[in-house]
Amino acid sequence: MAQTIPRIGFAGAGLLGSAIIKRLLDCGFPVTAWNRSADRLAPVVEAGAQPAATPAEMARDADIVMTCVTDARAVEEIVFGPDGVATTGRVGKLLVDMSSIDPNATKAMAERLAEACRMGWVDAPISGGAPAAATGSMTVMVGASEEDFRAVAPVMDALAGRATLMGPVGAGQTTKLINQVIVSCAGAMLAEATVLAQNGGVDALRIPDALAGGRADSRLLQEMMPKMAKPDFTPMGRNKNMVKDLEMVHDLAKATGTPMPVTALVTELHRQLVLEGLGDHCNSTIVTLFQDPAVRRRLVSEGAP
Repeated sequence: MAQTIPRIGFAGAGLLGSAIIKRLLDCGFPVTAWNRSADRLAPVVEAGAQPAATPAEMARDADIVMTCVTDARAVEEIVFGPDGVATTGRVGKLLVDMSSIDPNATKAMAERLAEACRMGWVDAPISGGAPAAATGSMTVMVGASEEDFRAVAPVMDALAGRATLMGPVGAGQTTKLINQVIVSCAGAMLAEATVLAQNGGVDALRIPDALAGGRADSRLLQEMMPKMAKPDFTPMGRNKNMVKDLEMVHDLAKATGTPMPVTALVTELHRQLVLEGLGDHCNSTIVTLFQDPAVRRRLVSEGAP
């Protein structure tokens, strides 16, 4: 017997959300989409998604409701607002939150949703950004029951090169915070190394090839150093979102008594970028903190790509 393709309701048509929606459509999933700013829906509607006027309308006929928005407050409004997802909830329907939000907020909202309408919650933050979403090669860190994880497998198979069940609800968000520690700290180190290479008379664009296969090699080296060296600041992840995630890291570190001095410094570097007007710019702009300040002033005047 052929497996029924689940109907998807999707909230959030930003850079990442739009890429996920288009990937789902390419894989044959019927998608109804909602976004707070309705004009942002145009590209996904053109790709085949059905537009919805409210989160409730988006979720009403969906088997799986997905969210990919900025923060926990936005998720809460979409799910529990007057025209929210919870008004359409039922046993067997699942909410998959691909946002990066606080693990404790995730647990609280999951409990609230279950009490309101017995609808399940899967936290599934991602790594890889819009480029990985477009090719179905995202890394997804999942917090859910084993039953719910199996239920969303068709969606994960379409979107992810790797989707790992890390534990119950909230475990996915905690794992994403660990991911952000590694990404942010490595990005700062790569920025220093890029500028050192340039100041030392070495073509930084050649370094990823030169170090490929060695102990210093990594996907971050291969992706970020070329962007810093060219430079190419096309957004892969925005500085303001990194600050948001790193602040949650520090909340978790404080609650668990975990010392994180390196991450604390890197957090301040990202805060400096936001303070100088580069909040909407790519994380790779951290390289400009080690260069002439005129570079940052020019980026601010030009605006985010």
